[in-house]
Amino acid sequence: MEMFSLAGRRALVTGASSGIGKAMAGFLANAGAEVVLVARREAELAATASALPSEGAVHWEVADLMDLEGIADVADTVLNRVGDIHIVVNAAGVNLRQPVDEVTTASWQQTLDLNLAAPFFLARAFIAGMRRAGYGRVINIASLQSERAFPNGLPYGASKGGVAQLTRAMAETWSPDGICCNAIAPGFFPTELTAPVFSNPDTEQWAASGTAMGRNGEMADLEGPTLFFASEASRYVTGQVLYVDGGFTAR
Repeated sequence: MEMFSLAGRRALVTGASSGIGKAMAGFLANAGAEVVLVARREAELAATASALPSEGAVHWEVADLMDLEGIADVADTVLNRVGDIHIVVNAAGVNLRQPVDEVTTASWQQTLDLNLAAPFFLARAFIAGMRRAGYGRVINIASLQSERAFPNGLPYGASKGGVAQLTRAMAETWSPDGICCNAIAPGFFPTELTAPVFSNPDTEQWAASGTAMGRNGEMADLEGPTLFFASEASRYVTGQVLYVDGGFTAR
C-alpha cells in the first residue's frame, strides 16, 4: 500500500465545502496529505476542515473561482501560507440545468468559466512547484456529459466535454515534467448538483437502472480512483478520463 500513501504531499481541492470535492479532500487527508480546501462558503469550509483527520494539517481558503482574474491571488495566498502544492483537484462546478431557450450569455459564461477555465488557470498557478518537487498530479472532474448529452444540459455538457480535452492537453503540456493529468467522470452520486435527480424517486431509479450495476454511486466508490490518480500508483498514467459510473457509459 506504500505506493498509495500521500505522506509528505500537499493537495489543494476546490469545491471542498460539499459533495464530491468534500469527499475527495477526506480521502486525500486519510492517505496522509496536507490538504488545502477552497470554496465560496466559509462556514461549510470550516466544518469540512474540522471533520478531517487531525494527523495531517488542514487549511482552507474562501474564494470564488468564477472570478478568473482573482485566481492568481488565491494561488499566491496558498503558496505563501503552506508552500508548493503537489496535487490539484478541480472539483468546483456548476450545472444550471436550463432549457436551451433560457440559456443567456451570462449563464453560458458562468458555466464555462467555473467548469472549464478555472481548472486550467488554477492548475497552471501551481505547476512550477510541481516541477520543483519532481512530482505533480492534476485531477479534473469530468462528467457523464463529457460523453453523453442530457436534456437541459447544453452549456454544462459543452464545458464537461471541454474538461476531457483540457485534461489531454494538460497531459501533453506538463507530463514531460513528471506531472500526471487525469480526470474522474462520476456517474450519478448524491450531491447538491444532482439534487434534482435524487429528490425524485422516479429519476433516481431511472439513473440507477441506466447502469450496468443497477445502483447509483456512493461517495466511497470514489476513494480508490482518487488515491490512484493522486499517488505514485498512477505514475505512468496521464491524459485519461476514468468513468466511475457503475457502467452507465458501457450500455
